[in-house]
Amino acid sequence: MTTDHPTAANHKKRANAIDVEHLTVSYHARAALLDVSVSIEPDQLVGVIGPNGAGKSTFIKAILGFVKPDIGSVLINGRNVQRVKGQVAYVPQRGSVDWDFPITVQEVALMGRYQKIPWYTSPRKRDRQAAVEALEMVRMADFADRQIGELSGGQQQRVFLARALAQGSEILLLDEPFAGVDAATERAILDVLGRAKEVGKTLVVVHHDLATAGEYFDKLLLIKQRLYAYGPPEAVLEEELLSKVYEGRLRIFSDLTKRGEG
Repeated sequence: MTTDHPTAANHKKRANAIDVEHLTVSYHARAALLDVSVSIEPDQLVGVIGPNGAGKSTFIKAILGFVKPDIGSVLINGRNVQRVKGQVAYVPQRGSVDWDFPITVQEVALMGRYQKIPWYTSPRKRDRQAAVEALEMVRMADFADRQIGELSGGQQQRVFLARALAQGSEILLLDEPFAGVDAATERAILDVLGRAKEVGKTLVVVHHDLATAGEYFDKLLLIKQRLYAYGPPEAVLEEELLSKVYEGRLRIFSDLTKRGEG
């Protein structure tokens, strides 16, 4: 049985940012995740890869506590996920957001502070300052008064990243933040993620592009309902393993191959 109370025996385990144990999730009797167990260390930039329908988004939602597992558990810094709500920040897929909603960039960033603001009071000076600093970090402070629907796709993604940063959480979960953005914006987002890691954040990012996965992340987590691999990119982006998971022969990009042979 898992306990929220630390003991000498489980003290080392609490050093992990995220512990997933035997996680199994199903939708209408269809398995989305099967017996997934993995421990993610702090201060890591981790990419979650796998084919479409592999359970990547479900994995993120289970860590957040958005979906209830059939069996298994998720611990955040050694505590049950249900007891640490607000300590994990989330950047959803752009397609799940109503971009016509009449709200400004600054207001979106300030939403990251709502769980820290008592219901009976307005945002405080420190809350507004945190929102401003988050927008500055993603280089969107100049757009503070813009309605979010007026922004480009990449700008919208950066604003929601600012909302997550304003929350002040140690752990950030992002669901395909690079989807639908141009190369320059992708690099800008990657730069923000790198700086967040430098200040002690742990980031778990759903990513679909194998060609950039090896360059972008410290570690990769490969799933297709089950966990197939977790480790450094050179160990996970192995042709035979990827062919098995993606059910077909994949051509591994040449620069990774060269690094592996060098």
